Amino acid sequence: MAEGTKGLSPEQAGFLARIVERLEGAGIPFMIAGSLASSYYGDPRATNDIDIIIAPDSAQIESLLGSLRDGYYVGEDTARRALREEGMFNVIDQRRAWKADLIVRRRRPFSRIEFGRKKRITIGDLPVFVASPEDVILGKLEWSAAGGSERQFQDALGVAVAQGTELDRDYLRKWAPELGVANLLDRLLREADAIRP
Repeated sequence: MAEGTKGLSPEQAGFLARIVERLEGAGIPFMIAGSLASSYYGDPRATNDIDIIIAPDSAQIESLLGSLRDGYYVGEDTARRALREEGMFNVIDQRRAWKADLIVRRRRPFSRIEFGRKKRITIGDLPVFVASPEDVILGKLEWSAAGGSERQFQDALGVAVAQGTELDRDYLRKWAPELGVANLLDRLLREADAIRP
């Protein structure tokens, strides 16, 4: 796949680069997920938020928070609570209003395996890690099941259609029941097979 800034404006790509620089400076392992990841693997669409899954310890969170005090809004107590409770916190560029959702990796087996399967890619000129296409699909289906969002399902479908026979369907079928999305996965694969020539 050609590498580029699918789903990101040049200004957002700059924001992402600044967030990645701070994550790496704090030594925090990360991977891009959500709509930016599905845009990379499937159908590009504009997104206002950049979802990044992180796996920090408490010292790394403090280092990250220190690096964000100039020019960014971040609720420091919310970030510390997210670390304790496997939650999420926002980082907002105060000048440009771009937003990143930093999601603390959960301790469940799937989340550990998903994180271990991340792939190194380049977005624009920026080397980053991104969730695998299979894990992007499963994550989108989880969001769809939780909120009944058809947009999330369509994002997942776009990845499935674009990836075609490269998808590891055995992996998808292994984890879908664990995540409570087996029925959604069945629907997705049927629709993907009907769309592909």
